[in-house]
Amino acid sequence: MFLPTTKKEMEGLGWEALDIILVTGDAYIDSPFVGVAVVGKVLLDAGYRVGVIGQPDTGSGDDIGRLGAPRLFWGVTGGCIDSMVANRTATGRRRKSDDYTPGGVNDRRPDRAAIAYANLIRRYSKKDTRPIVLGGIEASLRRIAHYDAWTDRVRRSVLFDAKADYLLYGMCERSVVELAGRLKEGKDPHGIRGLCHISKELPEGCVELPSFEDCEKDKDAFTRAFRTFYDNNDPPTARPLAQKHDARYLIQNPPALYLSGRELDRVYGLGYERDAHPYHLKDGEVKALETIRFSISTHRGCYGECGFCAIAVHEGRRVRSRSKESIIAEAKEMTRHPLFKGRIHDVGGPSANMYGSGCERMEEKGPCPKRSCISPKVCPLLKSGHAEQLELLKELRSVKGVKKAVVASGVRHDLVLADKKDGERYLKELVSHHVSGQMKIAPEHSEANVLEMMGKPGCDRNALIKFKELFYRFTKEAGLKQFLSYYLMAAHPGCTKSDMKKLKSFALKELGVLPEQVQVFTPTPSTYSTLIYWTERDPSTGKPCFVEKSERGREEQKAILAGTGGGKVKKGPHAPERHWSKGTHYRGKGR
Repeated sequence: MFLPTTKKEMEGLGWEALDIILVTGDAYIDSPFVGVAVVGKVLLDAGYRVGVIGQPDTGSGDDIGRLGAPRLFWGVTGGCIDSMVANRTATGRRRKSDDYTPGGVNDRRPDRAAIAYANLIRRYSKKDTRPIVLGGIEASLRRIAHYDAWTDRVRRSVLFDAKADYLLYGMCERSVVELAGRLKEGKDPHGIRGLCHISKELPEGCVELPSFEDCEKDKDAFTRAFRTFYDNNDPPTARPLAQKHDARYLIQNPPALYLSGRELDRVYGLGYERDAHPYHLKDGEVKALETIRFSISTHRGCYGECGFCAIAVHEGRRVRSRSKESIIAEAKEMTRHPLFKGRIHDVGGPSANMYGSGCERMEEKGPCPKRSCISPKVCPLLKSGHAEQLELLKELRSVKGVKKAVVASGVRHDLVLADKKDGERYLKELVSHHVSGQMKIAPEHSEANVLEMMGKPGCDRNALIKFKELFYRFTKEAGLKQFLSYYLMAAHPGCTKSDMKKLKSFALKELGVLPEQVQVFTPTPSTYSTLIYWTERDPSTGKPCFVEKSERGREEQKAILAGTGGGKVKKGPHAPERHWSKGTHYRGKGR
């Protein structure tokens, strides 16, 4: 069932009032890939009456008031994508299209949507309005003092700017149910894991970060704050954090405990319509449904720790996988959908071939504090999940009604090559049965100095060439016509025009391609790459680092690889950039 979005639907359910109203910057899409739908279904499953208001008009109180007032709290999210990323390109221009808006025109989502919606609720609600709780990717990545590229300055925690009561960060199914329970019973919610709140006093036991005021004026202080924040993101080892903003403190409790495999199975089995609510469909189709309607999420989290990616901070560094039985059951349910035509568009996650992988030490003690799982080389303690994914994919192919199950999520080619037992067998299976014309991989660059800044020193060019050779060998043996698609990036901190020319030469000579579209690095909050962009220093050494910040310079780096005039930017329309929701590192899965 859809959660109600109008009074008429509430009456049809026999509900006089709602316990919780969720407000989102997207159209309401009932899908396991959409955070507001997942949180709503989890709360419904826990016995609460929940409604959703998608993309309310911020110019009046009609939309925000159409469901009345909630008994417990308002839940506010900017949507599946940070609203500034959804609305603005990497160079600041307004995007014309929006995959999460009916009709596709980007005219419904305000900039800084979490702040705009919280202000809207305050403006049109009674003075005694219920608590406002921020959540989703926008709130999660902006929960402490953070650098904001669109204003080119350090901003306060979004909890202060939105004047909200609480913020739930990360994947919040567990913490949101606990919050609802405490508010219902009139108990103090301030100790809930995964929750941020504001305090007049500094609680005992908190690690105090440099204050917002210090971070705003001192880049060294900002660096210290970010490193401590980043190092306290895993549940077993994280400590409570505090950061002073003026005379008050932002308090961040340790992260919520991760859901077990069985709990994940339950979340994904709550029954989703796999469609946009009719309230929104009357205004046009929602393009995001083309990719997420018939896709299956197999796991959460990523231990890749690419410097430009926010998954480690939002979903976590540990991979948590669903059971094969749960995934097969979802596929069988999918075949009964009236629009299903036999093709599962994606079976994967942040990196498709991390399903079923991990290490015992990480599960018990959290990730190693001074060692990456896969850079500069894959840790020998890391168990591969290729055999488990092979078994899963073979069973998916045998499900009645499934003609093809595609692995469209990015594949970590370094993990494939590091798995001497099952890696090549896994790749051959993908090539033979689970590629739909192209396989996506994300080398991002070819030059060692740039890869080092990206946090990908293990992804060297020799490994990429070997993977390419294997892919095309297996493709030829299978008698198929398909190709590799490479995600490449321009203007990442540490990258110069000379580096881009070398990347172009490598792409032409070794990969045999000249990409038509190249992603320009977007400095999004709470990533190491953004830290480098703002401070212009390598955080591991403190040494200066070249950063291309001018719009012209960033576009010229892109033009070098895209082949548009040898790096000279011409006047006129610019080529579209890869959107977060279409990339390897974000597919609109924010909670």
